[in-house]
Amino acid sequence: MSRSQAKDGFNPKPGLPETIAPGVTRILAPNPSPMTFRGTNTYLIGEDDLAVIDPGPASEAHLSAILSACGPRRRISHILVTHSHLDHSPLAAQLRAKTGAPVFAFGTADAGRSAIMQDLAARGLAGGGEGIDQVFDCDHRLADGAMLTGPDWQLEAIHTPGHIGNHLCFALGDILFSGDHVMGWASSLVSPPDGDLTDFMLSCHKLQQREWSQFLPGHGAPILDPHDRLDWLITHRRQRETAILDRLREAPCTATDLTLAIYTDTPAALLPAAERNVLSHLVDLTQRGAVHPINDLSETATFAIKS
Repeated sequence: MSRSQAKDGFNPKPGLPETIAPGVTRILAPNPSPMTFRGTNTYLIGEDDLAVIDPGPASEAHLSAILSACGPRRRISHILVTHSHLDHSPLAAQLRAKTGAPVFAFGTADAGRSAIMQDLAARGLAGGGEGIDQVFDCDHRLADGAMLTGPDWQLEAIHTPGHIGNHLCFALGDILFSGDHVMGWASSLVSPPDGDLTDFMLSCHKLQQREWSQFLPGHGAPILDPHDRLDWLITHRRQRETAILDRLREAPCTATDLTLAIYTDTPAALLPAAERNVLSHLVDLTQRGAVHPINDLSETATFAIKS
């Protein structure tokens, strides 16, 4: 992950509801970390019958904050989950038990995986410890383009695999709840077999085809220049790809070798996540015929330029 924008100005108080757009309230979960920044953003949409986007991690304090923000006269009618990472989805089950509201998502943790990622998972490739909610399930599965409607809101589900195969963004008019696909404080982790760089880039291009006023991400501040941010993400990935290919032209390398050579300014604690991103590039480049693993495709394989 690359830290790319100034971030010191975003420091809301966990549990405190903040209106950030008409009909949109944000509540920060109390789960700050190097991978979640200040914590997970939970969004409440609507005035009376509410949609909750990303209930967040298993936290009694955050559950209480969400319920308190509703007050006595408002009810939660829909629970929406962008994706099944442990900082976004576990509280959905508890919130459903408290409110009776159904949970909507693309599907379980392995839903939306590409064929190559299914094959890698079947051959034993595991994630890099990014925290998959393996028990997550939903009441209703949302296909790309599905619409959900309340008395004063309408949300469109947009399937954006890449960070993970079951990732959804949600459009409220020209506002996009971008989950972990697009964030302003960092680039998104793409860790095979759950993350897929080929899909990630396609999803970025897909979002570029629409006009957006702002992105409201799963972590960090609103993104007020969404198309510039998408351009940056695409350029950033292309630059990483160029750096990987340049290094491989010198000699065959493993993902570890490439990470140490390319991510020279990255704190040591974040190098494992960086290595997963490098692996995602190597899988993508293998699929495109630009490189090949000298032996079987795996996280420990040595890769070479394909002649």
